[in-house]
Amino acid sequence: MKTKTVYLVICGAGPAMRASEFIDAAHAEGWDCHVITTPMGARFIDRAALESASGHSVIGEHREPGAPRRDRPEADAVVIAPATANTVCKLATGITDTYALDVVSECIGLGVPVVVVPFANTALTGRVPYRGAVEALGAEGVAVIDPGAHLPHQGAGHLDSYPWKQAMERAAALATE
Repeated sequence: MKTKTVYLVICGAGPAMRASEFIDAAHAEGWDCHVITTPMGARFIDRAALESASGHSVIGEHREPGAPRRDRPEADAVVIAPATANTVCKLATGITDTYALDVVSECIGLGVPVVVVPFANTALTGRVPYRGAVEALGAEGVAVIDPGAHLPHQGAGHLDSYPWKQAMERAAALATE
């Protein structure tokens, strides 16, 4: 039986520094994990540590023209965690201005299960565009796990409770439906 593959898409938010917790959860479920970052997400991670934990290169940009295609298996599920309000809104409107958004948008279009786990403050999540984006993603079958928004400038107090394991469990459950 083939090992299932999950893509972890990391955005630029505090929990990104602990993304190895997701990789550990994926491995515990018997899944292979490939990490993709947004441009800002790349600033929040320890690339070498994530490559060591996952066993794969962390990818954050499109390949150069003429470069060979990457040897990465197709995703059985995708998790965007932490997902910023910016990424949630762009994804819902079909904006694919980064490699990460391009990959996730294609996966949604192909019917690959996608789980989004936001990490955003109440000033952003309370706005109409954000709420509409979450609703639009749900209408496309994207699962959104809402860990609860934090007050502006208070995100650091919520890092320990970020639901990495729950995100992987939800992705695994969706992939078996």
